[in-house]
Amino acid sequence: MSNPTLQAFFLGRALATAIGEKLEEAITTGMSGVGRFDAEQRESLHRFVEDVFNQAQSSQAEVNSEADVSDSGEDLQATIDNLRAEIAQVRVALQQYRSSS
Repeated sequence: MSNPTLQAFFLGRALATAIGEKLEEAITTGMSGVGRFDAEQRESLHRFVEDVFNQAQSSQAEVNSEADVSDSGEDLQATIDNLRAEIAQVRVALQQYRSSS
């Protein structure tokens, strides 16, 4: 292989092949990094959405339980008021009965 033109051809071909392999490796590594970054960002966004959703549910449950306590308190007060009114009616009826006998 003493022909310099032939040597230059094979050297150029080997250089082009090596550069192509390095370029392919760099692109593959870059795309892998982009894919990994994308997956991490999607997972991060997913966790963020779940956290916000869980916090909203927790707040809603807290408000609902407070409302239930308020409603129960109001229902209890209404029951007490009704019982007091019935006791007053029974007393009036009892006084009328006593005074008529």
